[in-house]
Amino acid sequence: MKFSLCMGIVSIFGLSACSNTGADYRPIVDGGDTEIYESDLTACAEVADQRGYLNGDVQNGALLGTGLGAVVGGLADGLGGALVGGVLGAGIGAGTQAWDTQDERKQIVKNCMKGRGHNVVG
Repeated sequence: MKFSLCMGIVSIFGLSACSNTGADYRPIVDGGDTEIYESDLTACAEVADQRGYLNGDVQNGALLGTGLGAVVGGLADGLGGALVGGVLGAGIGAGTQAWDTQDERKQIVKNCMKGRGHNVVG
């Protein structure tokens, strides 16, 4: 039981560590930094922030991970294993989807900057 509680806490801290990443991405543009680049980047970061980390995909990943982890843990070690498996599965499922959200937020910044006329190269 202590192990599952610890894993739940670790999962929560892991997700909160991602809270500002992705939207803080600074794309490399051909032509260098200008005042327009900075103002456009600020606006694009605000757009990317709208894709939150506690979105439906992350919640579904946590739910699916909980179910699968509980089943596997229960088969391996009864009720205690189901609890541990459920917590671990939730953390893994949510963490995987949160990682994907980070990539989505970076892509939102890139697309937004391209839409504002910047030649994004990386």
